[in-house]
Amino acid sequence: MKAVVMAGGEGSRLRPLTVGRPKPMVPLVNKPVLGHILDLLKHHGITEVIITLQYMPTAIQDFFGDGSSLGMKISYTVEESPLGTAGSVKNAAALLDDTFLVISGDALTDFNLRTIIDYHCQVKAQATLTLYHVPNPLEYGVIITDDDGHIIQFQEKPDWGNVISDTVNTGIYVLEPEVLKRIPDDEPYDFATQLFPTMLAEGCPLYGYIAEGYWCDVGNLTEYLRANADLLHGLVNLPEPLGEQIWGGVWTGQNVEIAPDAQLYGPIYLGNSVKIKGGVSIHGPTVIRDYTVIDNYSRLEHSVLWRNTYVGEACELRGVIVGRQCSIKSGAVAYEGAVIGDNCVLDENCVIHADVKLWPNKEIEPGATVRRSIIWGSQGRRSLFSKYGVTGVVNVDLTPEFAAKLGSALGAALPKGSYVVVNRDAHRSSRMLKRAMISGLPSAGVHVWDLGTVPIPVARHFVRTNTSSSAGVHVRLSPFDQRVVDIRLFDAEGMNQSRSSERSVERIFFREDFRRAYLNEIGRIDYPSDVIENYKADFLSHINQDRIRNANLNVIVDYSYGLAADTLSGILSDLTLDYLPLNALMDETKLAVLRDQFNNHMRRIAKIISVLNADVGIKLDVGGEKIFLVDEKGRVLDNTTTSLLMAELTFYANKNHALAIPVTLPKAFDTIAGWHGTQVIRTKNDLHHLMSSSTQPGVLLALDGTGNFIFPDFQPAVDGLMTTVRLLEYLAIRRLPLSEIVAYLPHFYMAQDRVDCPWESKGAVMRTLNHRFRGEHVETIDGLKIHLNDGEWIHIAPNPERPYFELRAEAADIDRATDLVVEYSLHLKEIIEHQ
Repeated sequence: MKAVVMAGGEGSRLRPLTVGRPKPMVPLVNKPVLGHILDLLKHHGITEVIITLQYMPTAIQDFFGDGSSLGMKISYTVEESPLGTAGSVKNAAALLDDTFLVISGDALTDFNLRTIIDYHCQVKAQATLTLYHVPNPLEYGVIITDDDGHIIQFQEKPDWGNVISDTVNTGIYVLEPEVLKRIPDDEPYDFATQLFPTMLAEGCPLYGYIAEGYWCDVGNLTEYLRANADLLHGLVNLPEPLGEQIWGGVWTGQNVEIAPDAQLYGPIYLGNSVKIKGGVSIHGPTVIRDYTVIDNYSRLEHSVLWRNTYVGEACELRGVIVGRQCSIKSGAVAYEGAVIGDNCVLDENCVIHADVKLWPNKEIEPGATVRRSIIWGSQGRRSLFSKYGVTGVVNVDLTPEFAAKLGSALGAALPKGSYVVVNRDAHRSSRMLKRAMISGLPSAGVHVWDLGTVPIPVARHFVRTNTSSSAGVHVRLSPFDQRVVDIRLFDAEGMNQSRSSERSVERIFFREDFRRAYLNEIGRIDYPSDVIENYKADFLSHINQDRIRNANLNVIVDYSYGLAADTLSGILSDLTLDYLPLNALMDETKLAVLRDQFNNHMRRIAKIISVLNADVGIKLDVGGEKIFLVDEKGRVLDNTTTSLLMAELTFYANKNHALAIPVTLPKAFDTIAGWHGTQVIRTKNDLHHLMSSSTQPGVLLALDGTGNFIFPDFQPAVDGLMTTVRLLEYLAIRRLPLSEIVAYLPHFYMAQDRVDCPWESKGAVMRTLNHRFRGEHVETIDGLKIHLNDGEWIHIAPNPERPYFELRAEAADIDRATDLVVEYSLHLKEIIEHQ
């Protein structure tokens, strides 16, 4: 016997799940709805199937093919326009010459099909309709039969006032081929409302068979969740198991990883290669499909997550459906009934309220609260770039396709024939994304210089010293999170790209307005030689080598398993320096460290200094940009103290120059500047403006207070290697132990806090703040810096990437600084509440 499976449904009531797929392809636990129907047919010996298609037919044809992989023979008929249930089957009439079964491809059932077929043959019906008792018949066609099974009345979707039965039509029929003659060709025609009532009126042998078992019309989102839950609870008698049952109520596919301290309360299904990280709590019924990652300490309840989705740390999902390839960042929360369409991004700490539906490709900003469904547009990402460049979870936010598209956008923003320098760290994620970017750049007619893996300062130096270079790219694993990759772009001077340049790339990226080079204009990929050697030669020409050699300093240098070892070790060897290298071999598993791990590393350096009586311990970050210090007594210096120390040493050795620092750093820098006749230039609190300011006449040092230092006489970019050697050179001049220099540095007392603020209120809040403090001594270099009495100040600025304001205050003691932050936080909250 043959079966006709009706699979042309659009599934409008299942949107947004069906925006990118036909309804029969919506997954139920481990396979599409249609897959469960085909399994049922095969289980009952029906292996020759005709599938009728209309909406997105290729999605089904490509997935199931000719059925040979299932041990079935599948044919297809495709409607050019919707023909209704009966019309779609009539479209397959040429393939039907005997009794056949008709079944819906978008319902879930375990009916005994062979029993239904036997009943049809026994009563010699022209048409047998499979019926089922349901608790709420209002959404279905109600059917009344007599004691012999003859159908005597149809009632299509009644209301409670005229319901006469709970027996409904399931859309499963056994038909004789002569029934098809009653259906007109090539026009819409329906079984339930047209064909069967006509046959009843004409007295045709029309029977109803009341089936036992499970049946669910997966017609809306509530029923979709119910069908998944019923499968997990074992209410459906499946021909094949869901997967391997590893313990009570938990089924898995292959290569599933579950952390020892994860808590799973079934029933739960985990698809192939799912990863459940430490501290995760999952309460069933919950479905997590293939290649999805649930990160540390997240909590899931009664939810369905489709494949290739990432859930960050400490997220909470309750009664939620999440589509394919979504990225849910740390701290995000979604409540019961929320549906998140394919390729959505929920950024950190956002909240999706109950019953909100996000159509595909929406991006929700950090901290945003969404109370209404988003169908058109995107309430989301305002910028492709962040503080650290283009940043995202690898293979979730930043995929090879994304990187290639970014490379094409960068190339299109540059003149044809330009050169872009591309560099990366040692991690395999960075290698993958760098190669993808390289594939995009030549397509825009831009040449590539591939440096391989060199320290970031070396890459910046190569960009700046090669006049044909128009831009640079460095791809790195984030030093703060091993799941995240940063793609950083440099301008022709090796500095971070300006915001206007970033906007040009963004505009091309989002509009996909890529320039495609003709065959002979496609860019080349070259591999320059002597990159590190040229950097070292220029480097050594910018320091006093003899002074360092004669100082006989004993130094410990920790390379953090990063890129700087090969380059800096060669420089220190040329200087015949007595130094101990630590962690000098690159290790891709140790490129990102948590704060506690970093502190442990610093304490380890402190212990080694005490044993070896070293003069200073220096730790570089993995890219060779930042430095962190330990003095000869084993005391770990905080970043601000390290910055004050570098300022004091630099301007003790070089009088009457200029220092560039962000507006948020303490007045202690002004005190040091006063000692040495140094001008202080205050800048915005970001690296691009700091680098740009370092190019002003007279500037010898620029720093940001977080371990980044710039010596623009060498290059106007952050360079931890040059900072390390300049520190040694200036210590040789100062001729004092590090601890004694730190002891006389001016003291400072600062406090800081943040106040949450909706994105849409930030502009109005800044306008109100400017009006309220007008007439006072206010700087507006970056946000508002309000100068108070006795050298006190408070700085208020909106965070450019998160929905909050940042406050920093300086005063004569820490208690007063804290009081200032509390006082102005209250002012700020009052303003926000009245917006």
